[in-house]
Amino acid sequence: MSSNSKRLKIGISACFFHPDNERPIFKGKTLQYIEQSVAHWVMSQGDLAVMIPSPEGDTQVGDAQIADYAEWLDGVVLMGGSDVWPGSYGEIVMDPRWTGDRVRDAYEKKLIEAFVLAGKPVLGVCRGMQMINVTFGGTLYQDIATQRPEALVHRDGAQYDLNMHEIQFEPGSKLSKLLGGASLAKVNSIHHQGVKDLAPNFVVEAYCPHDRIPEAIRHQGKAYVAAVQWHPEFHKPALGTLDDSPILADFLNAARQK
Repeated sequence: MSSNSKRLKIGISACFFHPDNERPIFKGKTLQYIEQSVAHWVMSQGDLAVMIPSPEGDTQVGDAQIADYAEWLDGVVLMGGSDVWPGSYGEIVMDPRWTGDRVRDAYEKKLIEAFVLAGKPVLGVCRGMQMINVTFGGTLYQDIATQRPEALVHRDGAQYDLNMHEIQFEPGSKLSKLLGGASLAKVNSIHHQGVKDLAPNFVVEAYCPHDRIPEAIRHQGKAYVAAVQWHPEFHKPALGTLDDSPILADFLNAARQK
């Protein structure tokens, strides 16, 4: 891309390390960060990645708000990370291991709402798909293995991004069309939570054929809000995984038109 003026500015949601007095570095401090691979994936077609820090917290100064980022940026990618707090979708925590991050939930809910209000596209990855579903009124499995014991293993801590399975695309869906009419593909699977009740005005565009757990969803209204449960930024062609570049290109094209 020859000119910086033509490069899109794409926001990426922040992950949080909350204060920990046992941590030897940044002791007791809140850290906000993004993973290198998701920034590089967003930048892979020549555009700019911008981490969106939460303006809230005990060190907050100034009056910049998430709405200001939504006005300035061209779109937002919600990256993966910690569990979603069950209270965010009206449930009680089933197990202390699945408490999640309610601070990040509130921050990402504001991000989604601000970018939709500004008419800018939203793309969710893994946790990002779960937060999109929750923000629009859906629910999650707090733990797939517990609540759906017959389901495929969707997270293997040892294998991590090398844990893979097939997904099946809904015929005629926008996602299938973006991928040339594909019906099946191989993707990584790094999640133990997943979409249970789909949010109103969304459709499932891909699912795991073994257990029908959703793997991609899309909003059916005017807003561009789409999400995938896998991690496109971790895919390597040599492993035979899905080429996710058409998904990114479609999102960036929507951002370019705003």
